[in-house]
Amino acid sequence: MTDGDDGGAESGAGWGADPGATTADGDPPTLGDLLDELDEYRDSLTDPQRREQIEDIIETATDVEEPAVFGRTIVGFDWADLAEAMLGSVLFGIPMLVEGGTQEVGVSLAESPLFLGGTLVFAVGMVVGILYVADIQDVRIYEPILGFIPRRVAGVLGVSMLTALVLSTAWGRVDWNEPLVAFAQCTVAFVPMAVGAALGDILPGS
Repeated sequence: MTDGDDGGAESGAGWGADPGATTADGDPPTLGDLLDELDEYRDSLTDPQRREQIEDIIETATDVEEPAVFGRTIVGFDWADLAEAMLGSVLFGIPMLVEGGTQEVGVSLAESPLFLGGTLVFAVGMVVGILYVADIQDVRIYEPILGFIPRRVAGVLGVSMLTALVLSTAWGRVDWNEPLVAFAQCTVAFVPMAVGAALGDILPGS
């Protein structure tokens, strides 16, 4: 099969060939549907040059502005997303840093490594749920780290934990002479920070 045959075989496939077409559920196609169609087309190509061209088209499509606040398609994770995540983590985390209960809960968690680990898992689950399950936005996994770690999840969790560690230390809310207790107290602040970071990242729809 030649390159021309490769492109021609797919040119009539999918709703993209019919401007008046709808998706399987009867709704008008969205940017997310277009990306799905382009992903399938890219995977069907064997010529590296044509695959690269389709990837360029996909990157262009992800930059298209959608008017809605909710239900937008979000792909990739850049410095702007990281800044939004940090802002969200700070806004949600400040009340926890100034609240004395955070230190008390941290002391309790330090006495039970199982509960401390469970708290971290809970935070990760909340972030994944907000990004990919709650359907607030159509968040796509693009070029994952090591092939399986979503960049957005790593970025949101990383900036949240770093913010919790730095602010807790800078504001004198932890004593690193007791590292386990200090880490547990930072973890307590990290949970709402991670939630705030996830929301702060995706709500602007970037």
